[in-house]
Amino acid sequence: MSDLSQRIAGLSPEKLQLLTQRLHKKKENVFSQPQIVRQSRESNLFPLSFAQQRLWFIDQLQPGNSAYNISQPMRLVGCLNVAALEQSFHEVVRRHEVLRTTFTVVDGQPLQVIAPSLSFKLPVVDLQELSQKQRETDVLRLASEEAQEPFDLTKGPLFRVTLLQLAAAEYVLLLTMHHIVADGWAIGVLIHEIATLYEAFSVGKPSPFSELSIHYADFAVWQRQWLQGERLETQLAYWQRQLGGKLPVLELLSNHPRSPIQTFSGARETLVLPKTLSEKLKALNQRQGITLFMILLAAFQTLLHCYTDQEDIVVGTDIANRNQAETKELIGFFVNQLVLRTDLSGNPTFVELLERVREMTLEAYAHQDLPFDKLVDVLNPKRELNRTPLFQVKIVLENTQTPSLQLPGLTITSLKVENKTVQFDLLLELNETEQGLFGIWEYNTDLFDRGSIVRLSNNFATLLNKIATHPETKLSELKIIINELDKKQHFAREEAYQNSIQQKLTNVKRRTSR
Repeated sequence: MSDLSQRIAGLSPEKLQLLTQRLHKKKENVFSQPQIVRQSRESNLFPLSFAQQRLWFIDQLQPGNSAYNISQPMRLVGCLNVAALEQSFHEVVRRHEVLRTTFTVVDGQPLQVIAPSLSFKLPVVDLQELSQKQRETDVLRLASEEAQEPFDLTKGPLFRVTLLQLAAAEYVLLLTMHHIVADGWAIGVLIHEIATLYEAFSVGKPSPFSELSIHYADFAVWQRQWLQGERLETQLAYWQRQLGGKLPVLELLSNHPRSPIQTFSGARETLVLPKTLSEKLKALNQRQGITLFMILLAAFQTLLHCYTDQEDIVVGTDIANRNQAETKELIGFFVNQLVLRTDLSGNPTFVELLERVREMTLEAYAHQDLPFDKLVDVLNPKRELNRTPLFQVKIVLENTQTPSLQLPGLTITSLKVENKTVQFDLLLELNETEQGLFGIWEYNTDLFDRGSIVRLSNNFATLLNKIATHPETKLSELKIIINELDKKQHFAREEAYQNSIQQKLTNVKRRTSR
C-alpha cells in the first residue's frame, strides 16, 4: 500500500466523504463546469439526455415493454379532498415540463417534444358497491394491471394516476410513470410537491412554490454541450483503462437456460439483516476508513466469486447524478449507472479485498460524469440480445429514503403489489433503516427459481456475519463456509422431500386399508 493509500485508509468515513467531495469539486473547477441555463423555448424540440436515449432505443427494440414502469400504489384512509388532489397533480404537471414531454424522430434523431400545456383529470373508479372481499381482489388486480400497462413514448402523458374509491373514507391511489421521465429521486420530489400543494389547495391557499429556474430539457442540452473535448477524453481514458480488453461475463449458474432474447419476467425476495449486524459492519467501516456501501459491495462480489469461481467480477450500481443544486428539485431521469470491476485474484483476506474495492470505487466516483450509455457506445461491446451490456448483476444501497406521502386528515400506507418485471438477471437493493438493513432481491424468473435466490440470500447473510467479526478471513475460507452451507441446505431439502413422499405413501396405505 502506498503512503497516500495508508493516509486515506486512516480517514474516518466523514473525512473520507469530505475528501471525495473536495476532489470532485477540484475536478469541476479544473474543467470550469458551467451552470445549467434555461434554453430558448422558441422551439419545443430538444435532444434526449444520454440516459433517455438508452431507454428510447430499448423501446424501439421491444415496444410495449413495461419493465421500465415505476409504480407507486398507496392506500388512503380518511377524509380526502378529491378536487384538491386533482388540482395538486395538475399544478405539478404545469410546473414540470418533463411530465408534458413525449418523444419523436426528426431526420433519424430522437427528440423530446414539450407540450405547452396538459389538462390533467384524475379518474376515479368507484368500487363501493362491491363486497369487501371483492373490493380487495379488484384493487390488487387493477393495481397489477396498471403497473404492467405499457406506455407509448410518442403519446403523452408518460405518467398515469388513478384513484380507486373503496368506501366513503377509503381510497387507493395508483401512480405509474415511465422511467424515461423519472427516477427514484424524482418520485420523492413528486410526493413532496403533491403533499405541499394539497395542504395549500385543500384550504383555498395558492401554491407556495416559486417557478423552477430550469427544466429537464435544459439539463439534456447542457449535458451534451458540457461533456465533450478534454472533459470527455479524461472521463473516457479512465473507463477504457478500467474496462478495456475482453470484459468478463458473470457465469452465475442458473436453473433454466438463457433465452436467445432478453426477458424481463421477474419476482422479488426480501432480505432482513438485523441492527446488530449492521452495527458490526459500521464498526468495521470505521476501523477501515471506508463506507458501508464498499463493505456490502466487497461482500456481494465475494459471494459471486464463491458461486462462479471467477476472480474478475463486474457488477453495476446507481449514482444519483444530480451534482448541480438546481437539478435536485427537478422531476426527471438523472440517475447514472457505474460499472464496478474488482480483481479478487491471489486469495486475499477480506480486509485486503476491501482495500482494492475502496480504491476502485473512489476512482469510479471521481469519473461518474460519463453517462453509462456513452460508455457503452465507446466501448462497443459485442451486443447480445439476451444480456444487458457490460453487466447483468447489480447492487444498490439507497442513501436517501423516498418520502412517504403525508396528507392532512389521512392515514397513508404503501400498497404491496407484486411486480412481475425486472431489468437485470439479479439486483440487490438495500436500504438502511433504524431496524437494520432491509433488502430486496430482484431476479429474472426465466433464469432462477425462488429456492435458489433464498439460498443465495441466506448465504449472503452468513457471509456478512462472518466478515463483520472476522474480516481477516481469506476468500478461500469464506468459499468453504458457503459451500458447506449449500450442502447442508441441499441435504435439508432432500430430507424434507423424502419425508413428504413417505407421508404421501403412508396416507395412501391408510386409505386403501379401510
